[in-house]
Amino acid sequence: MSAPDSTSSSAATPAASSPSSPKRIVYQAETTGSWWGDVKEAFKRLRVRDDLTHINEIPCARNSLLSGIASGVGIGVIRGMSASVFVASNWAVGSFMLISLGTWTICQKNREEERRRLQLAFESMPKRFAKTDENAQSGEEKSA
Repeated sequence: MSAPDSTSSSAATPAASSPSSPKRIVYQAETTGSWWGDVKEAFKRLRVRDDLTHINEIPCARNSLLSGIASGVGIGVIRGMSASVFVASNWAVGSFMLISLGTWTICQKNREEERRRLQLAFESMPKRFAKTDENAQSGEEKSA
């Protein structure tokens, strides 16, 4: 298995700049030149406490987590009526993960489609030119 190098991200850049594909933000960071070194640096930057305190700022996170929690509790309780606690908890955690991931993916897809539609609507609008200060001042002088 070969390790990815830093030039692979530059190969994807022309595809992202084509007019048919949506523009994506690419975050660039210093690389160590080693795949394992980059992975170690990425793990050093993780801050679980900060991520959990700002989870409300992550798009679609609230709805997907609430859906996952509700389905996990529901399936866990229903499964707990006919099976042991261990089996019921496995079903509850599994359904939480599956439903949360599914609803988050659907929400992200819907956001991307809406972003594309807004971009198309914006591009189809005619370009309007604003008056410069010189034109505005000459117009005031003529009316005065």
